[in-house]
Amino acid sequence: MEIFKYMKTYDYEQLVFCQDEVSGLKAIIAIHDTTLGPALGGTRMWTYESEEAAIEDALRLARGMTYKNAAAGLNLGGGKAVIIGDPRKDKNEQMFRAFGRYIQGLNGRYITAEDVGTTVEDMDIIHEETDYVTGISPAFGSSGNPSPVTAYGCFVGMKAAAKEAFGTDSLEGRTVSVQGVGNVAYHLCRHLHEAGAKLIVTDINKDAVKRAVDDFGAIAVNTDEIYGVDADIFAPCALGAVINSQTIPQLKVKVVAGSANNQLKEDKDGDELHERGIIYAPDYVINAGGVINVADELNGYNYERAMKKVELIYHNIERTFSISKRDHIPTYQAADRMAEERIQKMGKARNKFLVDGHHILSRRKH
Repeated sequence: MEIFKYMKTYDYEQLVFCQDEVSGLKAIIAIHDTTLGPALGGTRMWTYESEEAAIEDALRLARGMTYKNAAAGLNLGGGKAVIIGDPRKDKNEQMFRAFGRYIQGLNGRYITAEDVGTTVEDMDIIHEETDYVTGISPAFGSSGNPSPVTAYGCFVGMKAAAKEAFGTDSLEGRTVSVQGVGNVAYHLCRHLHEAGAKLIVTDINKDAVKRAVDDFGAIAVNTDEIYGVDADIFAPCALGAVINSQTIPQLKVKVVAGSANNQLKEDKDGDELHERGIIYAPDYVINAGGVINVADELNGYNYERAMKKVELIYHNIERTFSISKRDHIPTYQAADRMAEERIQKMGKARNKFLVDGHHILSRRKH
């Protein structure tokens, strides 16, 4: 992998390698773009096949966070960190303390949070060394479990998608097929049930399915049957890449709107949904409730204020549909364009405040 060539192609700002021999820390921090503000993105701990694979993952995820944060309307850029190691056996306090010191050394250019393989407890240890961390324990002024907030954002985004497809955002009487009934999806099902929707659910976890059936009167189907059920809306809330050439022909829905990441296996699958007239709510726009919620911690967390910002996902989904029509492109491309346009506008605005090559804009301190 030609790192600088890759960074130049996608306009990355910085790649930081961190190691600590005593604790065994091997970490990579990727900062993609800070035009809108400091880079916010979680720390993932994973057993990568190679160091190159870890670098690629950090870079790819950092760029994704730039788009997610921009589309969410946050004054934050995109970054991501990965720690190479097995999260089940390689963790220790010294590792996360050392990692916290590296984050502190970036002086606020990068703000971290939990991700795959890391926990609230890990963030608390990082917090011992730096304030540039979110998603810590509520005792430290954090927002706590982000799942209910992510679910609420997905719910309001689904309402916007329903309005586009059916002419009304009311979900009463609508049938929603939900793939995966984990933490986020359970709360989404609760909102849908309270809105009068009918639920069809599936999950490899039978206990999760039973809870949805018992609590919300959901109908359970096998995992391979969820794509072909008669429903108005399909909500992918588990694995990525579930919208693909095998599943799309089975769909009988008018809307795809769920909380899962990377729902499209390939770009052409987004094109296929568009050609079939199926309304797709881009995943990183509709599932942004969690990052919106933790971003509010940077201002001293306020639940009511955070939820008001999460409700703007409705507008962001509408804006995506508007760009799709304006430019005659599928909604997944429209989401990217919405994020890019916001970054470009802010970049131009900031250039007006350059004096002798130095920014004179006041930057919020964390």
